[in-house]
Amino acid sequence: MLVRMLGPADATLYRSLRLRALREHPDAFTSSYEQDREQPVEAAARRLAAHPFWGAYHHAELYGFVGLERELRPKNRHKATVMGMYVAPEVGGQGVGRALLDALIAHARLNGLESLVLTVTDGNERATRLYEAAGFRSFGVEPDAIRVAGRPYAKNHMHLQLATTP
Repeated sequence: MLVRMLGPADATLYRSLRLRALREHPDAFTSSYEQDREQPVEAAARRLAAHPFWGAYHHAELYGFVGLERELRPKNRHKATVMGMYVAPEVGGQGVGRALLDALIAHARLNGLESLVLTVTDGNERATRLYEAAGFRSFGVEPDAIRVAGRPYAKNHMHLQLATTP
């Protein structure tokens, strides 16, 4: 498995795997399959151009991805949000998720970020264990954070401190 940064040229494969993730795991994302499937591949290319994303490839097939959205305002530029994490189940348990997170964290440190945050659907124990193994810690659960087909889902907010504040 090769983990590398994604760019606009990867948009078609990224969009395809993202739609699969949204369709198969609607409770894991705030975006919806129904809304995103209407977006052209150019929208995926713009997203990959606007934010750093990493992809896990085996030969020419994309099996996972994760993105990072840095805060832009001066008071919170020290932090960023981990977004859109997905690993195809057929490669689950092979270290793909950890390799993606490691690449993202290394990039965050190299670029002077001091703090990372993310949310994970409460009850998604596999993802929670992955994030905890990478050093993330929960700082609260938001009840009724999203609703899928009328059903409420809570989101566990997690934080990773990369550097100490001055």
